[in-house]
Amino acid sequence: MFTGIVEEVGTIKHVVSGQNAGEISIGAKKVLERTKIGDSIAVNGVCLTVTSLKPDGFTADVMPETLRRTNLGKLSSGDPVDLERAMAADGRFGGHIVSGHIDGTGTITAMKKESNAVWVRIGASKEILSLIVEKGSITIDGISLTVATVSSTDFQVSIIPHTGSETILLKKKVGDLVNLENDIVGKYVQKLLGMSSEPKESQGSGITMEFLAQHGF
Repeated sequence: MFTGIVEEVGTIKHVVSGQNAGEISIGAKKVLERTKIGDSIAVNGVCLTVTSLKPDGFTADVMPETLRRTNLGKLSSGDPVDLERAMAADGRFGGHIVSGHIDGTGTITAMKKESNAVWVRIGASKEILSLIVEKGSITIDGISLTVATVSSTDFQVSIIPHTGSETILLKKKVGDLVNLENDIVGKYVQKLLGMSSEPKESQGSGITMEFLAQHGF
């Protein structure tokens, strides 16, 4: 489990993408402290298992599915990435519950500066947007952020200077892909209520009289 508080910006050394498997090598420093082979590190929000360690970085295996569903497959040597070690049991919970399991990607459609902050607008699929709520949490490339606005086609976050300087988000540009992970609480609620992300006109209500009776209402 992660918190979405990025610890370090690392650098891609190489990405090997094969037909049945892939491997990613990342230059890093801070996240190597007390890290062992088999530990988890979130790379742009993707939970990866460390398979080898060197004094200046680590290597992890990447499944083809991960390369398809995230922006890791589009990375190349020299690209920066957000890094976070798995949360320690005795640590502060500074962000929100982040699993490191990406729901999909979004596309940056606009970036606009306002005073000391930068507004970032991201277009996403209806499946992802259905679980985004205003003032709720979203993970973008491993960064825990608060949703400022949400519409039927996109959502916005506002990036403060500290977040901008400690992560890679403001180094991106319009048209770039970002990894998105919805708040896990919303996903469980959606599942328990029998709801789906399909448009309302194509589905019935997830809450029925039978459902309420079964649950003691």
